[in-house]
Amino acid sequence: MLTGMQIAVIGGDARQLEIIRKLTELDAKLSLVGFEQLDHAFTGASKEKISEIDFSVQDALILPVPGTNLEGQVETVFSSEKVVLTKEMLDSLPSHAVIYSGISNSYLDGITKDANKKLVQLFARDDVAIYNSIPTVEGTIMMVIQHTDFTIHGSNVAVLGLGRVGVSVARTFHALGAKVKVGARKSEHLARITEMGLAPFHLNDLAAEVRDIDICINTIPSQIVTASVISKMPAHTLIIDLASKPGGTDFRYAEKRGIKALLAPGLPGIVAPKTAGQILANVLVQLLDEDINNRKGD
Repeated sequence: MLTGMQIAVIGGDARQLEIIRKLTELDAKLSLVGFEQLDHAFTGASKEKISEIDFSVQDALILPVPGTNLEGQVETVFSSEKVVLTKEMLDSLPSHAVIYSGISNSYLDGITKDANKKLVQLFARDDVAIYNSIPTVEGTIMMVIQHTDFTIHGSNVAVLGLGRVGVSVARTFHALGAKVKVGARKSEHLARITEMGLAPFHLNDLAAEVRDIDICINTIPSQIVTASVISKMPAHTLIIDLASKPGGTDFRYAEKRGIKALLAPGLPGIVAPKTAGQILANVLVQLLDEDINNRKGD
């Protein structure tokens, strides 16, 4: 139980609703910022403006998956209010307070460090990333079906990267009957690709490997699908970039070449917000419970 814990949930999309539901069930007291357009009311949670929050009593702040933008603004799907998180707000938090976010950036890193507060990036955790790869793969399949006129079965698919998402994407498209090749740099990843029964190639050879592909799925968050790579692809190739913004594809050149390239970060929150929210809620409860126990032990 989280009885007695005061938590501010600041902004977010439908995934945050599952987090709010779970935390109120466990008896935490919540202040909700950026939810005034939400009809649903949660027992034990009050809707407030960020200017009304008493940061000095908060045990934790929960931000949306993207955290903030580079100006400190927090995404608020259920509000027209502009919500900005500042260093002064974090300075007001108790010393034990923890800020939870999906990912971070230079702004959020900076203000949490300057305020000497702990920042936890949930998407840096293996468990969250692996659970999230499930709705990510389902969303990728949906996008491929929507944007092609051929079946996945029998198609030539190149998956770039063998991280937590790359593994799930490659395995699932292979199971659907696609001919999957996977590009990686590390020798252990190339060995794992072989063990999975897929065709490995080194990313240094990417330009040569894309000459016969129907679908390219990128999971690498750096410019990897360059103009020179895209120039070698068949005209019908579909590129789906799952990397965080701005992705790893030269979208300008893809458009110029007439190749459809789609940036699709955050698919879990789009195609399965309930499941994605439950994944985050379960991990947050575990972390908050650990925080309570650690403070009791101090």
